[in-house]
Amino acid sequence: GAFQKKGHSARTLSPEEADRLAKDQVLVSEFKQLKLEKEAQKNWDLFYKRNSTNFFKDRHWTTREFQELKACREFADQKLTILEAGCGVGNCLFPLLEEDLNIFAYACDFSPRAVEYVKKNALYSTERCKVFQCDLTKDDLLENIPADSVDVVTLIFVLSAIHPDKMHLVLKNIYKVLKPGKCVLFRDYGLYDHAMLRFKSGSKLGENFYVRQDGTRSYFFTEEFLSQLFKAEGYEQVVNEYVQRETVNRKEDLRVPRVFLQSKFQKP
Repeated sequence: GAFQKKGHSARTLSPEEADRLAKDQVLVSEFKQLKLEKEAQKNWDLFYKRNSTNFFKDRHWTTREFQELKACREFADQKLTILEAGCGVGNCLFPLLEEDLNIFAYACDFSPRAVEYVKKNALYSTERCKVFQCDLTKDDLLENIPADSVDVVTLIFVLSAIHPDKMHLVLKNIYKVLKPGKCVLFRDYGLYDHAMLRFKSGSKLGENFYVRQDGTRSYFFTEEFLSQLFKAEGYEQVVNEYVQRETVNRKEDLRVPRVFLQSKFQKP
């Protein structure tokens, strides 16, 4: 069983959880932090080498969760141009192309290996999709996508992998290719998600920012932080809320609290 609720209040921690987080204040050394930043691409490439296309399930929930993909059309068969920023191996991209034949998708990822997996997918067609390798914090999207040409940008579990100091660069980059009046659809880890509470001490890089054992990093967003981030780059907030799910494993009597931030920001 599972339940889900949406809203603006963050998850309340149990006293044990609060105590554990309060005690975990030692940060990873600056030397190691710089090394992780320098090797970020390598670490994601190794992640895809180890897991190939098997790690993430195909995300058939995207159109259900983001009705905006349908709502942003002015008429039923209108062709849409989308950008999937941080496409991984295409778990979100290909279900979307299959479900909606009137989409042309740009897709990019930090990892050259992930991009190769997308190109090798049987569903990949250059008539419907253009995929390219890109570091969203420094490679100009305008080299691959015309200015003001994209109807929808999806930013799904991508920003959390980027250093908080560089997140604004991603939003600035995306802004250039998005049509005025169109939106970024965002979903990512929220504050006090189960994954955040599972980090062992010695994994903390900064406030709400952690490193996994494989060297990939994860940030956990608060509603306020995300709102400020987008607004500072000129976006208007349409929706920004926590999605709290509790997955219950009855056999083992385990309750797993998942917290995501699901949001929509518009370019005026």
